[in-house]
Amino acid sequence: MASPPIKLPEPFDSQLTAIAKQRRSTRAKVLCEALTAYAEPDTKPKGQTASELAADLMFEGPGDLSTNAKYMAGYGRDARHR
Repeated sequence: MASPPIKLPEPFDSQLTAIAKQRRSTRAKVLCEALTAYAEPDTKPKGQTASELAADLMFEGPGDLSTNAKYMAGYGRDARHR
């Protein structure tokens, strides 16, 4: 395995040491895990909106539901007042 020299800013160096101690591991292993995770291809879908992802959970409805006052008639009234 190659051992490239690396210079880290002091805050990163301190954080790396703390993470290695917390995991009871070495600084080299923590760096290797981080680089491996960074280099892996992103498995999250890109370019999809929340609406597209949840399309199978949605239903068809009127396109003007949020803007047409007729759909709000009686909204918020107690059932006994209808």
